[in-house]
Amino acid sequence: MEERAEYRIEDLAHLSGASVRTIRAYQDRGLLPKPERRGRANVYGDEHLARLRQIADLLERGYTLASIRELLEAWDAGRGLGGVLGLVAEVHGPWTDEQADRITRADLDAAFGGTPDEDAVREAVELGVLERVPGRDDEFVVPSPQELAVAVELYAAGVPLTAISGHLRELRGQVEHIAGRFLEFTTEHVFARYLDRRPPTDADAAEAAALVRRLRPLAQQTVDAELARAMRTLATRHLQRQLAAPGPPQGPAREGEDRLMALPSGTVEAVTRLVGAAHASAFVTAAVEREVQTRRLDALAPRITATGHTGPEVGQSD
Repeated sequence: MEERAEYRIEDLAHLSGASVRTIRAYQDRGLLPKPERRGRANVYGDEHLARLRQIADLLERGYTLASIRELLEAWDAGRGLGGVLGLVAEVHGPWTDEQADRITRADLDAAFGGTPDEDAVREAVELGVLERVPGRDDEFVVPSPQELAVAVELYAAGVPLTAISGHLRELRGQVEHIAGRFLEFTTEHVFARYLDRRPPTDADAAEAAALVRRLRPLAQQTVDAELARAMRTLATRHLQRQLAAPGPPQGPAREGEDRLMALPSGTVEAVTRLVGAAHASAFVTAAVEREVQTRRLDALAPRITATGHTGPEVGQSD
């Protein structure tokens, strides 16, 4: 018969990575089974070591000690933790297909003008756009290469780094609000029926995990679609403002003087769909010039009137 492993509290602390003080605190909170008393010493076994490792794993996943106690009580009652841990793993899994990359400091400096900027690097690290590699000062982890690529393009277009980081901070707050609302919405209408018991049963947690897998892409798809719609609408309005005069016309324009004219939003949107935002202004200008030229030609063309005279028709306007 195999002998049962026995540990003193110091041995248990060494094997589990928890301090003696932490182990005693867990005992006081009811997170650890009571040790076996041998004379004046407490003796711990493998079940205590396994429980400490479980607690460490749940803490790393973001659980509080109070919620861990509920989960462990469920475990002890025979309800199991498999489904719950599967749900936790699903939620903590990647929410994007994008893969992290690395970039050297030399390549980073080259992408942003070739001049090192320590303040900009510190801010990028603070924002999580870059992550330092332990023991390496010349290399960074890039969690989202797409996000860094956007920053590079904006900088190349003339946007200062301080403005880019400020925009990212503002955008991040707004996106986190959207994510919070999406979670509240789905919890209220979808997940509440699975998570009304604390902790949920193994079967309920497993079904909720499957739903997370199905619903995970919906958040990004919804935001992508709504962002495209908003950009189309707002870009049209922005173009209209650029084409419109700041106020009512103040008399005829002097020769050679440009004047902005207000156009119906429907017209601007139709032109934008037809030729694209970049060419809309030139298209409108060319169309107006063509119409003016046509009217001038019509006015100059000889017409045979009803009386047989050659000239402009009665009622013909320039």
